[in-house]
Amino acid sequence: MTVATTNARDIFRSAYENRYTWDEGFPGYTADIILTQGEEVHTGKIQVNADYSVEVTGIDDEKVQESIYNQMRDIVTHRKRGNFEVSHGKNQFNFGQDDPTGAVEILVTGDAMGSNYKVRGQEICQVSRVMGPMAFTINTEESLDTGEGYISIRYNAIFRNAKTDELKGKRDFKETYEKIGNYYLPSCQVINAIDVGGEKSTTEFTFINLQLLES
Repeated sequence: MTVATTNARDIFRSAYENRYTWDEGFPGYTADIILTQGEEVHTGKIQVNADYSVEVTGIDDEKVQESIYNQMRDIVTHRKRGNFEVSHGKNQFNFGQDDPTGAVEILVTGDAMGSNYKVRGQEICQVSRVMGPMAFTINTEESLDTGEGYISIRYNAIFRNAKTDELKGKRDFKETYEKIGNYYLPSCQVINAIDVGGEKSTTEFTFINLQLLES
């Protein structure tokens, strides 16, 4: 650990800025999408614009279209470049406990959503957050080193009642990315879900014919 990264803020900031994001020249892109859930298969088109807005077309079922839109917004949000000082400049960072894997716990005060993190090396490997009655923890299990930052490609999200700690569900995510031009774009996302009653489901988003828009 260098002198420059001996405090919790610097360690977190280093990992935060090591995430792979699309740069200011990102032109947007289009793709055909295939959504598979159980016996249901839906096909359509998505367009992510340079301003990170999302369009979904060609889906007859409004609920399915909304589901795809929301999922795309989630994917795009993680590729959008953020400014550390804008997002975290007013927060305070302190060390928590190291875990057996060597991850360092970073405790945050001043964050409206009560977020805490774990950092392993140059990557944020866990996010814990409370949003109203729901608490959730996201654990990264595998990441892709793009040479320009990392992308979490295998991770899980565990949801609990914020007051009682009762388990409300779990989602396991696996993603693949394809480099098109200068940008890594999502080509597949598989979500295995277990709901509170133990019901299991698998949803797969497959993106083909990925093409960058003209900048």
